Amino acid sequence: MTRSELEHAIRAACDVTREEVVIVFGSQSILGQYPDAPADLRQSLEADIAPGSGDPEAADRIDAALGEDSHFHRTHGFYVHGLTIDAACLPRGWEARTVSLRNAGTNQMEGRCIEAHDLAASKLVAFRDKDRAFVRVLIAEGLVRIAKLKLWLSQLQNPATEVDRMLRWVDLTVRDLGSALTGNE
Repeated sequence: MTRSELEHAIRAACDVTREEVVIVFGSQSILGQYPDAPADLRQSLEADIAPGSGDPEAADRIDAALGEDSHFHRTHGFYVHGLTIDAACLPRGWEARTVSLRNAGTNQMEGRCIEAHDLAASKLVAFRDKDRAFVRVLIAEGLVRIAKLKLWLSQLQNPATEVDRMLRWVDLTVRDLGSALTGNE
């Protein structure tokens, strides 16, 4: 997905919900903060978007009109998965750290994109191979700071054993990447 495609997804989701604000989470939210994110981070053809109001019916309308295999998907080559924000597990305080994406491409509607460290923490909660690979690229490219990522992980409301597993994974990844991370503490 490209930044302009994400802008289109935000605009379309706002049109479908008749809301001026949506929340973008999932991997493509990285495009809010890093419009030219590395290609490895832009592989998904799906934008996960929640209505700003939190209305589950509005999320269903997004999914029906813009979701996988919809006319929108077939026409544009990408789709919007309508969800409510409670589908994501995010660190405390994430709302204040979102990155606003509002411009002519969004028709001045606002997509509040999950900040990179919050996104990385959420991906590590899921802990799937593709999620760990995504976070590894964030770390390797210096798009997240290790100390801040660890702090955000500690802000998750998950059991301590899960948080410990995520912190160990970060330490092992940093060690594995080695000297390529100079200055990314």
